Amino acid sequence: MRFGIVLFTSDRGITPATAAKAAEDRGFASFFVPEHTHIPVKREAAHPLTGDASLPDDRYMRTLDPWVSLGMAAAVTERIELSTAVALPTEHDPITLAKTIASLDHLSGGRVSLGAGFGWNTDELADHGIPGKRRRTALREYLEAMRALWNQEEASYDGEFVKFGPSWAWPKPAHEVPVLIGTAGTDQGFRWIAKSADGWITTPYETHTLLERLQLLRKVWQEEGREGAPRVVALAGKPDPQQLSDWDAAGVTDVLFGLPDKPEADVLAYLDRLAVKIGLRS
Repeated sequence: MRFGIVLFTSDRGITPATAAKAAEDRGFASFFVPEHTHIPVKREAAHPLTGDASLPDDRYMRTLDPWVSLGMAAAVTERIELSTAVALPTEHDPITLAKTIASLDHLSGGRVSLGAGFGWNTDELADHGIPGKRRRTALREYLEAMRALWNQEEASYDGEFVKFGPSWAWPKPAHEVPVLIGTAGTDQGFRWIAKSADGWITTPYETHTLLERLQLLRKVWQEEGREGAPRVVALAGKPDPQQLSDWDAAGVTDVLFGLPDKPEADVLAYLDRLAVKIGLRS
């Protein structure tokens, strides 16, 4: 089981480059950042944690662009995985996004994975032309189209949300870009993952039911004819040795710890303490 960091980026506090370099230096295996292009002031979509239009954190309104953030992080690191928890691909042009991700993976030496979400904020999606009730179909098409551009010499796609004729697109990614889906651990969500992705990113609200949900994920994965085991990225709070041991035994492959929204010196001190607690440093 690997340990990683997720930085809820904003225009204050520690920068992604500094945080990623500090995490790599302390032995963490991965570095994740989130995405929101904007937050509509008036919304019908309720936040899944608050249940209404209020936001649990003002950083939702202040997030940095994830691919610029990861590009800065790639420039100052050598080994750490670069990923998103989660990005919203359907809020971009898929051809351009495929180019961005392929370029970052090429330049970083094959260190990129794509953590993607359907988007709880359907008002945000609507501003990008994606109907809330069609967001799962749209994401499937985006991923299929981007994979075609990544893997085929002459790629084309003909869908409801994505259409383009035979095209050339380089660079190709340095490796097959893993796709991880952040969604609730339901039968519906797991079947979507088993058909279209490589793994699951848990929500922050499933810590206490994770072992039960992992049993369902394995069942669905096998029923959909997938070989091997899915990658499972669990979002954790404070490190609990027994919980981490149980997760490891149950098939969790990665555990992410969030960084505090504090000044740089405090974040670095937190990373030092965390690395000791989970055994990355003595």
